Amino acid sequence: MASESEQRIQTVCLIALTTVVVAAALYWLAPVMVPFVLAVFIAMGLAPCIELPVRLLRVPRAVALATTLALAIVMLTLLASLVTSSLGQLTARRDTYQQQVRALIDRAVDVLPAEILGIDTEQGFDPLARIPSGAVGRVLLSTTNALLDLLSKSFLVLIFVIFLLLGGSGGALPDGVWRDITWQVQRYLATKALLSMATGVLVGGTLALLGVDLAMAFGLFAFLLNFIPSIGSIIATLLPLPVVLLSPEVSPLVAVLAILIPGIIQVTIGNGIEPKVMGDALDLHPVTILLALIFWGMLWGIPGMLLATPITAVMKILLSRLEYTRGLADLLAGRINTLSRAPAVD
Repeated sequence: MASESEQRIQTVCLIALTTVVVAAALYWLAPVMVPFVLAVFIAMGLAPCIELPVRLLRVPRAVALATTLALAIVMLTLLASLVTSSLGQLTARRDTYQQQVRALIDRAVDVLPAEILGIDTEQGFDPLARIPSGAVGRVLLSTTNALLDLLSKSFLVLIFVIFLLLGGSGGALPDGVWRDITWQVQRYLATKALLSMATGVLVGGTLALLGVDLAMAFGLFAFLLNFIPSIGSIIATLLPLPVVLLSPEVSPLVAVLAILIPGIIQVTIGNGIEPKVMGDALDLHPVTILLALIFWGMLWGIPGMLLATPITAVMKILLSRLEYTRGLADLLAGRINTLSRAPAVD
């Protein structure tokens, strides 16, 4: 019993040390690993779009591959043009937003006893009126840098995706770990993409009907942020708030509806429809997903948060195949009671 206990302690220590070393390596190799891992999951998601025409319509695989990649590039181009036009609209309305801030400050000056509090209304509030101008400049600068960085990474991701798809077997996957991983990831990506698309269309359409600026851009962000469990929906709901508050055409009722209705859409799809549609596809406990968001977000930032759930699902499948680490797989799934009933290992 003593040797078995020591062996388990050694195994746990080795796993802990390996985790630290691997995490440090992933952080250091982030410029290469993030595009590669992203390309792996994109290739998994695009594989059914290639295989279905090949099997059902007898389309040559090269033609199906070229068509799928062309459609993906067209969609990325449309998304980039949407973001660019939204930035142009934001720049064009910069003066309007600044005037709205000035009006809000004047109302606050009329209500607050500034003279009694010893506040100079000209020097104390004038910097606040210049916030939109400076903020827009910073947003444009940071967004331009982000777009350039994204463009370079997108090109690298595209190269990885092309080679991964070209290197695919094109046939049915044999039974084993890779088949389980591919099936679960493809099911997760397909379901998540459809639900996220529905969320983005509903949120963008609602904001457009309410007359909110940048409605389609906010719908796009709702689609992308929906891939980040829990946190993404909250950010997507609150994201239009500054634009809603600074738009003079938006009435208080419309401002409330612009936050309330997208919030209801996010809650309905995220907490009502999505759990019923997806079920236990990934077999991960909610606390595990939250910790994975924190861990991968610390390592790779926002791309890490987008990839946290499928990466953790892949890790769970791999851990469940080894006798020593099967208890960790059960722990990721939330089955804590099985740890005490783990079989002994000679």
